[in-house]
Amino acid sequence: MFAATTIAEEILDLKQQRRAILLAHHYQEPEIQELADVVGDSLELARKAREFSGDVIAFCGVWFMAETAKVLNPNRIVVVPDREASCSLVESCPVEPIREFRRRNPGYTIVSYINTSIQVKAESDILCTSRNAVKIVNSIPPEKPVLFLPDRNLGNYVRRQTGRQNMKIWQGTCIVHATFPARRVAEAMLEHPGAKVVAHPECPESVLSMADFIGSTSAIIEWCAAQEASEFIVMTESGVNYSLARVAPGKRFHFVANENCNCSECPYMKLNTLEKLRDSLTNLEPRVELSQEIMRRALVPLERMLAVK
Repeated sequence: MFAATTIAEEILDLKQQRRAILLAHHYQEPEIQELADVVGDSLELARKAREFSGDVIAFCGVWFMAETAKVLNPNRIVVVPDREASCSLVESCPVEPIREFRRRNPGYTIVSYINTSIQVKAESDILCTSRNAVKIVNSIPPEKPVLFLPDRNLGNYVRRQTGRQNMKIWQGTCIVHATFPARRVAEAMLEHPGAKVVAHPECPESVLSMADFIGSTSAIIEWCAAQEASEFIVMTESGVNYSLARVAPGKRFHFVANENCNCSECPYMKLNTLEKLRDSLTNLEPRVELSQEIMRRALVPLERMLAVK
């Protein structure tokens, strides 16, 4: 047998040996996306996680995404290249205050963004992603009060889109999207006067108000590919540039730096590397291990989300 000579070849060999599927978020490095069986946003990857025959899911994203995949695949091994690949939204929303809110407010419907821990999901009534959040909230009877968590910018966007007033919003934010300054968008618009502006709903309202299109990562990709315009200012994590260039190779995409790092990268997403992916397939670690009880409880709001068309 021909010996693997590169890390990518080693990964492909291990994938075959392990009967594994590689799932990657759009924010992953290009070399990881190139090896993935599926590249998508949180909703797409949640659906794809259970649509294959195999033994191992290697989830190249962040930990909460792999937890979701494990809930949908309790009998499969789920690994992530780096255990420290967390999320600022997850960290902004510990479970105990949510449990206390439910005890004090039993009449509320708790809608949790998929960017939450498995413990918070288990306390929720229904989940959502940025792609379907408006549809999910609209599916709840209008007289029912809602707690939306944890992203305040997405929550405020959903409230504006639905007109729902009986909706409390948790005050978490994404360290990438929440720190895009409107002044830099305005500067980019002056520099590229013919460009369309697209933005993820985790961005502040001041940024969203300048956008020609607002949507999830995959929705942004689809919209840009379908437009006649050839130039875009993109207000989301810059890893999406690989997918944009693949589906719209003749178009130009400009990314605006945020205030945190003078870039537009998620430090958690970028923890995953080819070397770590190879090692995770070799050792089947770091592995997502969840109790049957927490998976049973988290599956209920997850299935409710997936049932909303």
